[in-house]
Amino acid sequence: MKHEKEMAFLEQFLPAGSFNDVVPFFKENIIYLTLTHERKSVLGDYRSPTKEIPQHRISINGNLNPYSFLITLLHEIAHMFTYIKFKNSVQPHGNEWKNEFKIILKPFLDKKYFPTEVEKALRNYLNNPAASTCTDANLFKALYKYDKKDGYILVDEMKVNQLFEVEGKQFQIIEKLRTRARCKNLSNGKMYIFQGIFEVKVLNNLN
Repeated sequence: MKHEKEMAFLEQFLPAGSFNDVVPFFKENIIYLTLTHERKSVLGDYRSPTKEIPQHRISINGNLNPYSFLITLLHEIAHMFTYIKFKNSVQPHGNEWKNEFKIILKPFLDKKYFPTEVEKALRNYLNNPAASTCTDANLFKALYKYDKKDGYILVDEMKVNQLFEVEGKQFQIIEKLRTRARCKNLSNGKMYIFQGIFEVKVLNNLN
C-alpha cells in the first residue's frame, strides 16, 4: 500500500472526496491492508508488527457501505497509533485509543463526506467512542440505511404483528419496547426479546 498505484483501488470503497485525506496515513506508515469477506462479529481488525511480519496489519470487511468503511478504517488506524505510542501497555479501547480516534476522525467531519444523519450520530458517538459502532444504536441505524439488503430490515423498523424470519424460524412482533421488541416464535408459541438493531428477513408488510 506504499505506492500511489497500489493504493488506487482503495478509493472505490470510501465516501466521495475522502481518499486524499486517507492517503497520508499510508504514506507515513507501513500498513498492510486486507479486505475480507463479511464477518458477523467484527467489522475490522488491527494487528501490531511482529518479528515475522514487521508491518502494521489492518483488515476491513469488504462489504461495508462507504461510510461504515471509512469509520472502521479510522477506528483501526487509531489502534495503530495507540500501539505506536503505548505498545501493549493500555486497554484496546481505553482512554488512549478513544483520544486517538477522536483526533483522527474529527478532521473528516464538516467536509460533506458523511450524510447529515450519519454525521450527527457520529458526533454524538465521539463523546464516548465504544469498541464497535454496533454498540451505538443511533449510529448503527444511521449507517444501516446505506447498506440494507432487499427483504431485510431492523426490528426497530417493524410494526406490531409483522412477521419475520431468523435462521429458518418465524416470529411475530407482539410488543414494541424502547430499544427492543417482544416477539412470538410461531412454531412453539414462546416469547423472545429481540434488540431493535437486530437484522431480520421480512415475511409480510403491513400498511
